Amino acid sequence: MHYPVMLPEVLAALSPTGGQVYVDGTFGNGGYTENFLKAASCNVIGLDQDPNVLPRTEELSNTYGTRFRFIQTPFSKMSEVLAGEEIDAIILDIGVSSMQLDQAERGFSFMRAGPLDMRMQQAGPSAADAVNELSIADLTRIFKVYGEERRARRAAQFIERAREQGVITTTDQLAGIIESALGRSGKNHPATRVFQALRIFINDELGELYRGLCAAEEILKPGGRLIVVSFHSLEDRIVKKFLRRRSERPAGGSRYMPVELEVAAFEPSFTLQSRSAVMPSDQEIKDNARSRSARMRWAVRSDAPGFDNDESLLLNAPRVHDYKWAA
Repeated sequence: MHYPVMLPEVLAALSPTGGQVYVDGTFGNGGYTENFLKAASCNVIGLDQDPNVLPRTEELSNTYGTRFRFIQTPFSKMSEVLAGEEIDAIILDIGVSSMQLDQAERGFSFMRAGPLDMRMQQAGPSAADAVNELSIADLTRIFKVYGEERRARRAAQFIERAREQGVITTTDQLAGIIESALGRSGKNHPATRVFQALRIFINDELGELYRGLCAAEEILKPGGRLIVVSFHSLEDRIVKKFLRRRSERPAGGSRYMPVELEVAAFEPSFTLQSRSAVMPSDQEIKDNARSRSARMRWAVRSDAPGFDNDESLLLNAPRVHDYKWAA
């Protein structure tokens, strides 16, 4: 069963209206999209880089006709594929989908034995490439920064020791190695943070998120809404800092340090609707345990121009594109 996380809260922020155009930037199994189309006579554009969603897009096209269309692309490229369109709202549900987690052959979860893959786009280097090719130092940084794993170096050392005996190719192999390295304590599997870190690294998820936020700022019309649901602190931190930078006028200067010209000219491009993240209800957490870490933030686009973009909000961590990978 697919549960669109925090659906009541997302619908309340969106307030679906006939004739408006919404972008579901992380289509997945189409949970948000279908509920938007049911709620009003609106139009939805679904985006997803995963080719496995195509059968579901055909179902919705058959049901809702021209009110729904799909573009296979990462949401970070929405400003390119939707240039010149009038967009009333953009919804992003960040991270791996339930559909991907539940497919053993995709290699996202240690709960199901399968190939150590983790690629959302099913192209480029895989998680197996990372654990078999990268140095202890690089794996340590990946596990520490993207997984917030305190014993990252020990996990990396055990991986290096294991790959001396043979190539690491499956999820259960890696989960067993990490369990040997870190032991079991508490209710979470010891490989949880390592698997999260590898998935974020392989898919450049934080870079995609930042570029997606910048693209949303570029194409949303004045009054348009940006709604983002994230699932762990790294994602939420980027969303929070991005929206606060875009919505708050920088502090003014003093007689000793005058306001710089660019600060004086700053006009917020978004209006935050709440300074605090919106949390899932207790009932939703009870019904769907995967929603327990979800956080929703949303803002409304002003008519001020956007800003020059850099990636200063991203962590100083390895990026998958930094490496040359074996063929």
